Amino acid sequence: MQISISGQQLEITESLHKRISKKVEKISKHFDHLTNTHVVLHIEKNRHIAEAIINTKGAMIHASGTANDMYTAIDSMAHKLDRQVLRHKEKITDHHREDVTAKRQAS
Repeated sequence: MQISISGQQLEITESLHKRISKKVEKISKHFDHLTNTHVVLHIEKNRHIAEAIINTKGAMIHASGTANDMYTAIDSMAHKLDRQVLRHKEKITDHHREDVTAKRQAS
């Protein structure tokens, strides 16, 4: 999985990069069909905003987090992404099990 991080009016420090990578890796443990992730960090007046787009097989998942601190905004964004990825995984999972006993009797 590829992770690209960019900042508008903000320099991406090593600690921000590690924090984002750690959060995205945690999300990828829940769902292994993630192809790439693009994270944009920017500041508008006193608001710190973290936005991310995750491309998966069959869907694009977008989330953003806003806070007074960039690390809190990243945590908020990661939490939203995690919920959306789990919801997407639940949608694509086949919940209908075949009745094994009926299949054996038909044979």
